[in-house]
Amino acid sequence: MAQQKPNWRDNGVRIVHSNQLDLNTPQTPGMTRAAAINRAMAGASKLWAGTVSVHPNAKTAPHHHGELESIIYVISGRARMRWGERLEFVADAGAGDFIYVPPFVPHQEINALTNEPLMCVVVRSDQEPIVVNLDIAAVEKPEEVYWVDPAHPKP
Repeated sequence: MAQQKPNWRDNGVRIVHSNQLDLNTPQTPGMTRAAAINRAMAGASKLWAGTVSVHPNAKTAPHHHGELESIIYVISGRARMRWGERLEFVADAGAGDFIYVPPFVPHQEINALTNEPLMCVVVRSDQEPIVVNLDIAAVEKPEEVYWVDPAHPKP
């Protein structure tokens, strides 16, 4: 019996236009999330991708995403990430920068600017919107962390 040829027209590339994003996602005060790539929108089974707009001066509560890996791409604005058991580490990212958040890392996302929104694309390694909120006291002066190696000298 001959194997049936895949129907690439209906089961191939999907384009999700910016006016088709799904706002029916878990929301946080001061942030607007919209799904672009998920099971419902594109048939994805292992990835979730969408946009997030963080209002000026807004931030999340300390949390982690369980076993999920997350990638954040900064479109515009200034992202400040705090992480660690007491959010004792801090680093900023600007337009064109990528942020990687490994599984189980306690972190907090912050819009570092008081006068403009932070616009990002978020990609996660699963469809489930896992957020484990943490009741932790943050240190007052976190340590600024730089990626330092032969190609990236300390500023």
